Amino acid sequence: MSQLPFSHLALKPELLRNLDSLEYHYMTPIQQDSLPVILAGRDLIAQGKTGSGKTAAFGLGLLQGLDSSRFHVQSLVLCPTRELADQVAQELRRLARQIANVKVLTLCGGMPLGPQIGSLEHGAHIVVGTPGRIEEHLRKGTLRLNRLQTLVLDEADRMLEMGFQDAVDAIVATTPEQRQTLLFSATYPQSIEAIAARIMREPVKVEVEALHQNTSIQQHFHLVEDEQRDDAVTRLVFHYRPVSAVVFCNTKQEVRDLEGYLQQSGIAAVALHGDLDQRQRDQTLVRFANQSASVLVATDVAARGLDIEGLDLVINHRPSKEAQVHVHRIGRTGRAGQSGMAVTLFNERERFKLAGVEAQMDMIITPTALPKGSAATDYRPPMATLQLDVGKKQKIRPGDILGALTKGGELTGDQVGKIRVFDFCSYVAVSRPVARDAVRVLSQGKVKGRSCRVRQLR
Repeated sequence: MSQLPFSHLALKPELLRNLDSLEYHYMTPIQQDSLPVILAGRDLIAQGKTGSGKTAAFGLGLLQGLDSSRFHVQSLVLCPTRELADQVAQELRRLARQIANVKVLTLCGGMPLGPQIGSLEHGAHIVVGTPGRIEEHLRKGTLRLNRLQTLVLDEADRMLEMGFQDAVDAIVATTPEQRQTLLFSATYPQSIEAIAARIMREPVKVEVEALHQNTSIQQHFHLVEDEQRDDAVTRLVFHYRPVSAVVFCNTKQEVRDLEGYLQQSGIAAVALHGDLDQRQRDQTLVRFANQSASVLVATDVAARGLDIEGLDLVINHRPSKEAQVHVHRIGRTGRAGQSGMAVTLFNERERFKLAGVEAQMDMIITPTALPKGSAATDYRPPMATLQLDVGKKQKIRPGDILGALTKGGELTGDQVGKIRVFDFCSYVAVSRPVARDAVRVLSQGKVKGRSCRVRQLR
């Protein structure tokens, strides 16, 4: 299929201008197939894996039909995890930059209800959230969906896997029958078919491949003894020297143990598992996205919904229990036409699990020897992350932090990386060689006229 430009669609001029400024010139296959259906007001079932461009597909559809002068919830996007909801909300805000007064609100569990209720009282056009928290707001009467135009179920198969079936049904029951429903799912099991039959009206079904292809991901399989496993991961990281790598483990304890082993070996590693509280999860993900931690060690459940850009390497500490999970894991590298590397460690008892991978991916696995590792003392992340004790509640925006860092001339804009502002704190990535200077500049100066405490995360 030849790529069509976004200008081929009858989108609002401000949407097209913004897409051009974001350098989104051509549609991905899922956008090309689904956007005309969405813009025509039809229900849609879109089957495509993470990395296919689905968020922009439904996001543009929601924004095209949005009337920002009417302050009620016009669209609801349900996501399986808070991380995915945050990413979707960020992408919607980016796509809406040139439309005045669009309010996108995130409602997820793990966060206090009070501030969310306050935000709802001020009104919102688009709500993005997890089923449990959305259902809770509906029960309390703090959220009303009686004038909803569009309902989006993102990663619907994962929502059902995680036990949100009843919550989704309860939410749908509060929406108008004449709404538009868009369902996005990586797979199409019977459970998805059943929910689609219940809540959708003559949906159009499209199915596309993700932007990554098996051929863009180079896979290696190494036979190891159990006691060699953590050392093998360390050797692989030092050998490939990735800016960003994810290591998948099957249990929380393995995640904790491997994080400690990598840190003792001089590798900047962070862990993501179900026992972390929300503040710890936020901090971990910010450090990794900022490129101030080289390796994220995670369980599959903790990593659900994460859409990490520019991932150089994926390592499977052990083979996954299901072949489909293996495909999903390695698909996080080799995105958008880029090449990627995926490595799987296994022992003799686990060899049988590779047969499922061979069948799923239509390949023959030939184990190879581990590369010879060498400790690299200069292998450090390119960035450092600073934490500031001011955030949205103090009306702080990313531009305020950037301005505070660069106004004196000691630091330049190209030495500053990603900036994330949360309710009560903010994080900014700076080039590692100037981290101390950045701490001093912020500590001695002011952010939007306000003094703040600053520390470098380790």
